[in-house]
Amino acid sequence: MKFTQDQLGWKPWIEPLAEDELSEEHEEALVDRARAASPYFRLLARDPRVLHSRTRTDNDIFYNADGGLPRAERELAATATSRANGCVFCASVHARFASHYSKREQDVQRLLDEGVRAEQDDRWRAIVDASAALTETPPRADVAALREQGLDDLAISDALHAAAFFNWANRLMLSLGEPDES
Repeated sequence: MKFTQDQLGWKPWIEPLAEDELSEEHEEALVDRARAASPYFRLLARDPRVLHSRTRTDNDIFYNADGGLPRAERELAATATSRANGCVFCASVHARFASHYSKREQDVQRLLDEGVRAEQDDRWRAIVDASAALTETPPRADVAALREQGLDDLAISDALHAAAFFNWANRLMLSLGEPDES
């Protein structure tokens, strides 16, 4: 399947809970009731404690605006990670957010079309490179390159958290199902 900014569906290989099966504990684990519409989150709801921790971490990485990296670049880090490790579904989600918050849709699309080596400005290049490096084994990241682009310790931490978390989340999603264009 091609990398895209279009909205995709996701088909699980293990049956998720049905929406009407979600208990109060499941709904609390979802954190946001709207996630119940997603088969991915309903599948993860089979273990509410893990889902709750996963969702709180995800929310803190992307919605915590107390300094650090701007939301657009957190989304860029997740997009680059997803592009590097082949998670078409997550790349589409985070690419849409990166485009929306950065107003740089063509740069984001180039990342999707050409991969993590696609031309970017120096700051985005440093974020993309650090994010993609965390998908490798062993993981690594060029913190000096991020610093050279003016990122402070909190911004570097945000970039690496977004990339590392989504490397894990992508691998989980890729092992439980596949993107669906319908």
